[in-house]
Amino acid sequence: MERTLFDTDHRLFAESYQKFLAEHVRPFHDTWERQGVVDREVWREAGRLGFLGTEVPEEFGGGGIDDFRFNVVVNEESVRSGCTGLGFALHNDVVLPYLLRYGSAEQQRRWLPGMVSGELITAIAMTEPGAGSDLLGITTRAVRDGDDWILNGTKMFITNGINADLVIVVAQTDPAKAGRGFSLFAVERGMAGFERGRALDKIGQPAQDTAELFFTDVRVPADNLIGREGMAFAYLMQNLPRERLSIAVGAVAAMENSLDTTIDYVRGRSAFGKPLGELQNVRFTLADLSTSATLARLFVDRCVESLNAATLSARDAAMVKMWTTEEVVRVVDRCLQLHGGYGYMREYPIAKAYLDTRVLTIYGGTTEVMKEFIGRSLGLNHTI
Repeated sequence: MERTLFDTDHRLFAESYQKFLAEHVRPFHDTWERQGVVDREVWREAGRLGFLGTEVPEEFGGGGIDDFRFNVVVNEESVRSGCTGLGFALHNDVVLPYLLRYGSAEQQRRWLPGMVSGELITAIAMTEPGAGSDLLGITTRAVRDGDDWILNGTKMFITNGINADLVIVVAQTDPAKAGRGFSLFAVERGMAGFERGRALDKIGQPAQDTAELFFTDVRVPADNLIGREGMAFAYLMQNLPRERLSIAVGAVAAMENSLDTTIDYVRGRSAFGKPLGELQNVRFTLADLSTSATLARLFVDRCVESLNAATLSARDAAMVKMWTTEEVVRVVDRCLQLHGGYGYMREYPIAKAYLDTRVLTIYGGTTEVMKEFIGRSLGLNHTI
């Protein structure tokens, strides 16, 4: 089906971003995968070319365009190019809204220009060694001490954790208030007691710096509280739909890219005296996978339109995240199978996709948590 999501401005933006990837990312991505982190210079180049913070007001150096479709372009083209080490999606789609929506004027003045230029790389620290999708299990604690907060705790699996200059940390500030006892703090590089571990050794996306972060009596100025005290969960719930949609965008791009790669492969590979693509089982498999990818594309694009119109519901975001990430795992697995032994070789793009996409069902809320959330929204619980 013809895709109608983008207009001329988005297509020109995509062409520019493709050129950026070809010149500044793809030639170096293998090296970054070996070293477990991308060079900071690529962030500055992305900022110089206008690929970071397109929705940031012009007064802070951004594009001043509140249109998530530009974010979609960055996410999709990065995935299609195999450039999964870039942490731009987290920076643009996840962290930025917290400062735009809840940051004070002074905080925006301090941090937004650097986020746009690529000089200031961001992360958000929710997950802990003992608390993943269950955010109520967070034990990182912040205690008020005069004009500061004293922060203690450990965060795990933090994307952009090595390169990050500014980390938004979710911490418990009042244990007696349960869900209303958590707050957001901006922790800056160089604060005493803030340390990071090594880049974690993952099975996929090796160039994406993911780290464990340690906070030991970190003195965070009260001015670094994001929004209001005790409102972290409310803020997280307001922003999670966008984060989950961002993950779904990447999932569908990976589906489509893997299918394109596989179709090219079966056209040129022969078995039993004929091209693989002429075998009925291969055609049937690809017909099934292509249908799934088309449905996923329609679902995601509709959700993008809803997000732009400020009508994307939390349930729809959970649905699109759950379904597309489970489907991409299935689609890539079947595509790898059609490659035979070559699909198991890391030098083939399908092997990289197999490793890089597996995490999508986990972060942003696991599939099981998405199902629980969706199930509760159906009114099935019986209260006595």
